[in-house]
Amino acid sequence: MAEYISCSTEETEGIASFLASELKKGDFVAMFGDLGVGKTAFVRGMARVLAPSASVKSPTYTVVNEYRGEGIKLFHFDVYRIEDDDDLYSIGFYDYIKKGISVCEWSENIPWAIPDNARRVIIERMPDDVNKRKITII
Repeated sequence: MAEYISCSTEETEGIASFLASELKKGDFVAMFGDLGVGKTAFVRGMARVLAPSASVKSPTYTVVNEYRGEGIKLFHFDVYRIEDDDDLYSIGFYDYIKKGISVCEWSENIPWAIPDNARRVIIERMPDDVNKRKITII
């Protein structure tokens, strides 16, 4: 487990870049955190390493975005609106997670689908400063 304090979006992206450099095909990153804490910024930092030409946007309405890197694909999920396993099957979730590196925002909505070996990223606002974030990577 590692804990970081981020004071800016750039720092959050840098922490994510470090994590991304350790990932390989088949890895899954389950993200947890409230609305607006920087989950998409974290994914942007991961993409900087894994798919440098990607324009990262939250897949809130599309549920999944695919970013192609050099020899690897990064799948970015937003499962905020997912209600059950049927929803996951209908978007091809279980097929995607075998084909590349997957990062999933709002993983608290799909606890049954998180692989046992997933890396967990928890992003929380710091009570003393609205711009600071505590980022825990398990």
